[in-house]
Amino acid sequence: MAGGGIVDPSGGARAHLYEYRITPYFIFACIVGSLGGSLFGYDLGVSGGVTSMDDFLNEFFPSIYRRKQEHLNETDYCKYDNQILTLFTSSLYLAALVSTFGASYVTRNKGRRASILCGSVSFFLGAIINASAQNIAMLIIGRLLLGVGIGFGNQAVPLYLSEMAPAKIRGAVNQLFQLTTCLGIFIANFVNYGVEKLHPWGWRLSLGLAAVPATLMFIGGLFLPETPNSLVEQGRLDEGRQVLEKVRGTPKVEAEFQDLIDASHAAKAIKHPFRNLLKRKNRPQLVLGAIGIPAFQQLTGNNSILFYAPVIFQSLGFGSGASLYSSAITSAALVLATLISMALVDKFGRRAFFLEAGCELIFCFVAVAITLGLKFGEGKTIPKGTGIFLVIVIFIFVLAYGRSWGPLGWLVPSELFPLETRSAGQSLVVCVNMIFTALIAQCFLAALCYLKYGIFLLFAGLIFIMSCFIYFLLPETKQVPIEEIHLLWQNHWFWKRYCEPEDHIHNAGTDELEQKTGDKF
Repeated sequence: MAGGGIVDPSGGARAHLYEYRITPYFIFACIVGSLGGSLFGYDLGVSGGVTSMDDFLNEFFPSIYRRKQEHLNETDYCKYDNQILTLFTSSLYLAALVSTFGASYVTRNKGRRASILCGSVSFFLGAIINASAQNIAMLIIGRLLLGVGIGFGNQAVPLYLSEMAPAKIRGAVNQLFQLTTCLGIFIANFVNYGVEKLHPWGWRLSLGLAAVPATLMFIGGLFLPETPNSLVEQGRLDEGRQVLEKVRGTPKVEAEFQDLIDASHAAKAIKHPFRNLLKRKNRPQLVLGAIGIPAFQQLTGNNSILFYAPVIFQSLGFGSGASLYSSAITSAALVLATLISMALVDKFGRRAFFLEAGCELIFCFVAVAITLGLKFGEGKTIPKGTGIFLVIVIFIFVLAYGRSWGPLGWLVPSELFPLETRSAGQSLVVCVNMIFTALIAQCFLAALCYLKYGIFLLFAGLIFIMSCFIYFLLPETKQVPIEEIHLLWQNHWFWKRYCEPEDHIHNAGTDELEQKTGDKF
């Protein structure tokens, strides 16, 4: 069956005919492919820790270092408010959103594997330049190269995992991307904690170790098979059939292979996939997958906490070492939450995880806002008991996010697009995600400075809005074959109006006009 609302009358839905077994070949492909998440995760974890290290601040941002030393034992919302410092973090995400469009061309025409290899090379170069940086310009250039690597990796890896996975376990397999992201964050926090005492070059080691996951990703990528979907899209049918049989562990793949061929025919008819995304029939994928979910994923406020967890805890008066240790606790919660989601998301579904966790997120942000409103600011050190309470609430928040918006923000968009717009759609997903990531990175500390605890109430309100968005507009996608997702829109209360052929809508409008005209005469 073709994607994008094209129905083959002679074929119908073939999902019940799909067969598969879990094979070592499939496991290898998914583990290596998912390493792209470790690049994203390591950077998320390492950047916030490095920007709180005294040696790093003293070398590149001496004014912030002096301000920090003057208020070493005070809590202050505005201690780290500096746009150049936040540009160090957000420049990576600006580069990622631009590079993802180049990644779209490579992914569609050369394959998902090619984008994964390109991303690993760029990320490796960025890590080396950052580790040897002598001035702010070198830092920014290194971050830009890291951003290109993340743009390619985040564009290709979720697609790769979703296309390789059997429909019944696609949720768990796709979340390997989130798992490696969380493991990257977890490891980065412990790296920061360990190198903080290595004066004055510890921060260089922390940034340079980003080359390790990039090297592993490149070496593994050399042996990585291309996805059957991509091979069929490129016209390599025999090779696509062979890979499909190997990853499914059975020669009985005729039904699934025919779905891939039908989807490929629809894809080849599309010469301008980005323009095609704007067509009426692709409105659900555009609104939900390309814009809504990736934007809302960042507006949960979680990445603000991950970026600046060391900064937040240090501003709370925990001290530099304690802040990095507290950050490691939150990243451990992310890993645990992802394992929970992997085990249960294909059983309970995507909607249940979104909605249940949304209630927890709102509660946590309100609790943090009330606590900070009563106990924080004006140069006073918060009581130890209050600090412990904040760490526990943030732990619960990260646990909720890590099994909902964190993994599902990448899983669900990668499921929604038909083959003909999948690469372009995923590029928009990454682009929107990185735009909002960069905005949050650039604005969060300033917003924390001026809005104080109100910033957390703002995030709570946004989570309520996005939960309503999911409840009313997202159909359940669990265990639905990726090339048959479009059938869900035809039965959805809102989106079914966009699934009618455009000529049918035009004819219906003409008939209605003629009927009204006839009534007048």
